[in-house]
Amino acid sequence: MATYKKITHQDVDVLVLMMQEFYAIDGYPIDIEKSKALFSEFIDNEHLGAAWLIASENKTVGYVILTFVFNFEYGGKIAFVDELYLNEDSRGKGIGKQTIEFAKEQAQKLSLKLLYLEVEDHNAAAQKVYLSGGFIFHNRLTMKIKL
Repeated sequence: MATYKKITHQDVDVLVLMMQEFYAIDGYPIDIEKSKALFSEFIDNEHLGAAWLIASENKTVGYVILTFVFNFEYGGKIAFVDELYLNEDSRGKGIGKQTIEFAKEQAQKLSLKLLYLEVEDHNAAAQKVYLSGGFIFHNRLTMKIKL
């Protein structure tokens, strides 16, 4: 069974190390110092979102981050499951499914109207976890522009 601890400034170094591992899976670039600064800003401003370390058997095994957005279509504040990471040894043990339930509970406590998330096309295991947690595929395409 997993436990969850809201992140603090003392957790930033551990978070960024796990973030490096997460980003390496798909070859995403990461700027360590920028990520540390972003976590500090995120922790200091509760309006940006919330994040938790995930522990199992008294070891930190991952993290989950919700970022907030105000949305008229859904009637208020929604969240993006910006990142959910579990180390390799912790995958396939039900912790991801438990973490999705935890995120949904936290979303309700925070009066959020909707949770969005992104998942890589090739990550069938994560897609299965999200589908079993009640997520559905959205009928819209995600687009982006980097500014």
